[in-house]
Amino acid sequence: MTIHQRNLSRRSMLQGMAGLVIAFHLPRQASAQSGAASIFRPDGKAAVFAPNAFIRVGTDNTVTILSKHIEFGQGPFTGLATIVAEELDADWSQMRAEHAPADAKLYNNTAFGPIQGTGGSTAIANSYDQLRMAGATARAMLVQAASAAWTVPVSEITVERGVLRHAATKREATFGQMADAAAKLPAPDNVKLKDPKNFRFIGREGSVHKLDVPSKVNGTAQFTIDIREPDMLTVVVAHPDRFGATVARVDDGEARKVPGVVDVKVLPSGVAVYANGMWPALKARDLLKITWDDSKAEKRSTQQLLDEYRALSRKPGTVAGKHGDADAALSKAGKVIEAEYIFPYLAHAAMEPLDGYLQFGNDRAVARFGSQIQTLDQATIATILGLKPEQVDIQTMLAGGSFGRRAQPASQFAAELAMAAKAIGPERPVKLVWTREDDMRGGFYRPLFVHRLRGAVQDGKIVAWSNTVVGQSFLKGSPFEGLIKDGVDGTSVEGSRNIPYDVANFQCDLHTTDAGVPTLWWRSVGHTHTGYAVECFVDELLQAAGKDPVAGRLELMTKHPRAAGVLRAVAELAKWNGPGPVNGRARGVAVVESFNTFVAQIAEISDGGNEGPRVHKVWCAVDCGIAVNPDVIRAQIEGGIGYGLGHVLFAEVTLDQGRPMQSNFDTYRSLRINEMPEVEVAIVPSSEKPTGVGEPGVPPIGPAVANAMARLGHERPRQLPVVKGVA
Repeated sequence: MTIHQRNLSRRSMLQGMAGLVIAFHLPRQASAQSGAASIFRPDGKAAVFAPNAFIRVGTDNTVTILSKHIEFGQGPFTGLATIVAEELDADWSQMRAEHAPADAKLYNNTAFGPIQGTGGSTAIANSYDQLRMAGATARAMLVQAASAAWTVPVSEITVERGVLRHAATKREATFGQMADAAAKLPAPDNVKLKDPKNFRFIGREGSVHKLDVPSKVNGTAQFTIDIREPDMLTVVVAHPDRFGATVARVDDGEARKVPGVVDVKVLPSGVAVYANGMWPALKARDLLKITWDDSKAEKRSTQQLLDEYRALSRKPGTVAGKHGDADAALSKAGKVIEAEYIFPYLAHAAMEPLDGYLQFGNDRAVARFGSQIQTLDQATIATILGLKPEQVDIQTMLAGGSFGRRAQPASQFAAELAMAAKAIGPERPVKLVWTREDDMRGGFYRPLFVHRLRGAVQDGKIVAWSNTVVGQSFLKGSPFEGLIKDGVDGTSVEGSRNIPYDVANFQCDLHTTDAGVPTLWWRSVGHTHTGYAVECFVDELLQAAGKDPVAGRLELMTKHPRAAGVLRAVAELAKWNGPGPVNGRARGVAVVESFNTFVAQIAEISDGGNEGPRVHKVWCAVDCGIAVNPDVIRAQIEGGIGYGLGHVLFAEVTLDQGRPMQSNFDTYRSLRINEMPEVEVAIVPSSEKPTGVGEPGVPPIGPAVANAMARLGHERPRQLPVVKGVA
């Protein structure tokens, strides 16, 4: 059994979650002292005023929001604090943010149902209404406390920048001065939310600074790797080099001779070395002599898998979306355009690889790490240690990126952490560390996908569109398998089963393959490959029809006003005057909706020879509903463009007889800082509820660059990465 096949069934996982089911948790459902205050103590001091599960007002006048979403650089600390500060009428200088404890009853992601977790770019989207209510409730209680203290009507008290005032008597008080009194009041059943026209923080440029930046700049921010506890052991695990292999024999004689090594244990996932530090642990791991049983391991190479996928793509799959009769229209068409797009396995390549700390006893466990789905990790650790979920205290740490890597449906890392702790016993706390090589060779990649598209153009119009998708489902066999409907994993075809273009005859079908390679959602999930295939293919069809890439798309978007809106906005921003080329530079365009956020990008490139296209500038328009933090939105979009561009141009994980061939950034190329294009972002005004921006900036950049390459006289890259073998 490997880490990917551990004996923790979906049934036991769901049993561990029983009793955690709760729907939308409004602040009014929490008491004035919800109980969370006794758990959460900012800076070691007891919080005084806890009007609900999300807000703590200290007598020192600080306002701390408890973020139910992990902060790994995408900005929930700042975004959630902005929403609370707005309704609370706080001063930004008094705002703080900390991770909430793991408690799905209080902190469930309302987009996920009963689970506390971060993903799908939902942090702001699922918290907006909830935290507006939380902030408004806290404000009402502070005002009520001031009213009672001053014996004046509530209606005569104003709040501005964290100060309560009664103009007639010239009395005023800070939040901190009223915290004790407010804490004794019941939470009101109904509160009035602020009129958006009076917003002072939400949607205002430069109104806030990111709360997590100062500690990251001055080095005081604490990540999991910084944990040092008495008697703590550092653990590294030797994993098999083929997925699915197991330990047959171990000779650990030489490893145990390394000074600082405490023990060696065989785990279901590999062989664990326990040491008094990272260096002896790594040195000893290198000295292990392990014989692996490869009898059930995945041994196919990337090329073998591709050959199988390509053969499948020529056969009809399970229909995922259909209207009209694409096959009939294609059979009658005078000219059928075909294209095959191949997408490689991709690693998440977060700056901070996986690591975690765990200490446990007979009736309690404390785990500290960058948990992205706390509820599942909590249940997994509890099951392995023989505890109840509520006996496992998950303390979420800051994390250095994720891009989906830390959101594991079966909590594989948490499982290995618990197994490593259990194997050595409760006497010694452990810190399990995966090196970058462990992480990059350890799987859970963006799946390999093949798209085969056929389209027909007649009288200047696209009359037929057929897309057969082939790839592996990461939901199959996971606790989320129930999301697969009628044989279709929606994450494999999102963006290709529902394109934003009006084509009379349309079909998208899917082949779900089986492979022993562990896979996972990757930043923007299905849109990372469907966006490329759809936007390249529509561009090719429009070119065949003699249409301008922008005007042609707009003609097909009459039923998709938000997609058309961002396309018009980016065309205006870039002063679009056709794709070129002009003076050796060409422009390509792409529009992708993901997670209900609409993003259009125009990339301007020139020919870079063997180093691939040189991307000079990217214009981007985004419609993410109400823009809570414009500065954070721009930062996320810029980061998404850089992340997506690096992967489209250079990155892939290949298999040789089942063995991953990449292990670090010397062989898994990222975008270098001198290759980052200039980026200009326009945020389209919207009254829609906020959606996410952590992922939607990624998908359009690949097809925008590919379409620009076509205008320079190259074929649109059919197989990614665009540049192969450049490290």
